Amino acid sequence: MIEICVDSVDSAVRAQNAGAGRIELCSSLLEGGLTPPLSLVRMVCESVEIPVHVLIRPRGGDFLYSDAEFQQMKKDIHHFSKGNVKGFVFGILHDDGSIDDDRCRALISICKPLHVTFHRAFDMTSDPFLALEEIIALGANTILTSGHRQIAEDGFELIQELVKRSGARISIMAGGGVNASNVQLLHEAGVRDFHFTARKKVDGKMKYRNEALQSIGSQFLYSEYDTFVFDEDKVHGVIKHLGTL
Repeated sequence: MIEICVDSVDSAVRAQNAGAGRIELCSSLLEGGLTPPLSLVRMVCESVEIPVHVLIRPRGGDFLYSDAEFQQMKKDIHHFSKGNVKGFVFGILHDDGSIDDDRCRALISICKPLHVTFHRAFDMTSDPFLALEEIIALGANTILTSGHRQIAEDGFELIQELVKRSGARISIMAGGGVNASNVQLLHEAGVRDFHFTARKKVDGKMKYRNEALQSIGSQFLYSEYDTFVFDEDKVHGVIKHLGTL
């Protein structure tokens, strides 16, 4: 399974055409992904034939949520479930780095029978092997992980151990810096599900530019005149390498 994380209709369509088997849909990829608007979810589901899984993350930052944020997550799942969504992606933790079993169980009960992925909040847990067993017991279908490292390649050894311990009970999906150069290493670790974004930065099409104002955000990460577009070559590279294994 090759799952591509996208934040637009255009990227979703191009990901499908490039050979993706599933879409994770979000907004604000620069923040690691947030819950997308309902209009975007509906448009993407109408535009692609492959399964669409929706990220449920009310804000950036950690995964310790207030009561209001938790209620928002439940409402979002209720709304999105009325469409053609095939799964949801989320994760909630306690302040000690353990899985918030009660809240996760409540969300999973709303999601079922749709697919549930526990996202990279897993990589913020204090005990990955205890977290693995708890998530399996909750009834989630997939764990998305970079092996407690910034990128999955560096978390190779933990990912390999998670695959061994999980057996057929849950899918371990590698995410975080997955590309054509390291997908073979992850495949050798037993990973069969891969998650990544496929984007490249290009110069925007604005002719007039205010050179005194490069970003309207509070932090200057990227120029407002830069645009991120879908990069088919990244998907084709991963598929090509997997095809030789």
